[in-house]
Amino acid sequence: MHRLAETFARVRAQSCQLVQPLSAEDCCVQSMADASPAKWHLAHTTWFFETFILERFEACFQPFHPAFRVLFNSYYEGVGEQHPRAQRGLMTRPALAEVLAYRQNVDQRLLALLAQVQLADSAGELAMLVELGLQHEQQHQELLLTDIKHLLSMNPLLPPYRGSDVMADAGREQASALQWQAFAAGIVEVGHDGQGFFFDNETPRHRQFVEPFCMASRLVSNGEYLAFVEDGGYSNPLLWLAAGWDWVVQQKITRPLYWHQAQAQFDSAWREFTLHGLQPLAMHEAATHLSFFEAEAYARWAGARLPTEAEWEAAAAAQGEDYFGVAWQWTTSSYAPYPGYVALPGAVGEYNGKFMVNQYVLRGSSAATPDGHARLSYRNFFPATARWQFSGIRLARS
Repeated sequence: MHRLAETFARVRAQSCQLVQPLSAEDCCVQSMADASPAKWHLAHTTWFFETFILERFEACFQPFHPAFRVLFNSYYEGVGEQHPRAQRGLMTRPALAEVLAYRQNVDQRLLALLAQVQLADSAGELAMLVELGLQHEQQHQELLLTDIKHLLSMNPLLPPYRGSDVMADAGREQASALQWQAFAAGIVEVGHDGQGFFFDNETPRHRQFVEPFCMASRLVSNGEYLAFVEDGGYSNPLLWLAAGWDWVVQQKITRPLYWHQAQAQFDSAWREFTLHGLQPLAMHEAATHLSFFEAEAYARWAGARLPTEAEWEAAAAAQGEDYFGVAWQWTTSSYAPYPGYVALPGAVGEYNGKFMVNQYVLRGSSAATPDGHARLSYRNFFPATARWQFSGIRLARS
């Protein structure tokens, strides 16, 4: 429990460090319905520990504030009512200072609980729930960064996030020539192997047959994606799925989410809004913040396709670190249960299973993913139109 307590303190402190460069006003605003205010992320992750652990294991439990049970419940119907997601940015109260006090209160109580139950019969279950809560918090740390970036991009001043110790947006440069790595047909094992932490949607491990395929050695770069833009990729309906073309037309989309093109007479250069402000478009860095529709259209334009989950996992298992730490990579696999999947019982079982519809799986991790959170079997998932996440393109070929 001592090591778990140390990890708990470190992960919880990390979330507070992420909001250090922000003002209280920054932390309150919600830029769109899919995003959440930074203050809400800080409170919701605390709510998770209070609701699923302290309420169950702490003697003489008393909530920090009774109203928080509804205000900071995200989607757990088994817990009770939730404040409407699209209205999270209207909560000017509680103030940021009270949310930080809430975090400190719950942290102290949970650390005291860990110290008390080391030899109790419930220690194993408690440790499992704390680990789940920490992994959940790390997910929200990445969401916090992506939501902050979207919020600041809506400001006409295009202010930087200013975090000198925070990841650079696009990760490492990728100047190497793209190569195609061939993989033979065969049966591959997909899913978590049972060693270490995993979410229930990564199980059970099972076998799939894959035909021969090739996988790109790196992600598509900004320069390569710019060629698609300048070739009229966003105005050619033949490159898009029907739903994707409808989305492009209805939303008047002509470029990636954070790209800007100067309109001055002698300056038509492309720039990209990053967590460090508006920067020249780095041609050799991976293109990010692309939707599934954009990724799929680009792949068709490039004479390739997106990989399946099974292909991605087989290739990543063989090639290693090149598949992680830059951007989440879209697959053509719908987010659906693996054969034999069973959701966890109770409210915790609402974590993954009930979202297995109308979404696509992304694999790998991004430059915003916290250290130690990525793994080979991790299944991220978003709707086909989502592009405020650090999502990119790895091409495949049959």
